[in-house]
Amino acid sequence: MKTVVIGESSGASMETIMSIYPRHKAVLDKYIESGEVIGVGPFADRGNMAIFKTRAAAEQFVKEDPFILEGMVKSFVIRDWMDEMLPG
Repeated sequence: MKTVVIGESSGASMETIMSIYPRHKAVLDKYIESGEVIGVGPFADRGNMAIFKTRAAAEQFVKEDPFILEGMVKSFVIRDWMDEMLPG
């Protein structure tokens, strides 16, 4: 089982988002380099998601991410994902 963090955009301007992005990327890179993040990216509506190997890593990430802490993410959910492969 993996854990997914799904964030909803606050509607901030791209200029504001990009001013915070370097600090967000630094935190995210720490989790990628440790192997805890296995997928991450934005949605077309500027929402976002990240897939973590463990719930503990996901929960720690949301406590550190500048996008969340500085209001670029209006709300988020942490959901356990049973990523089983289907036959066929």
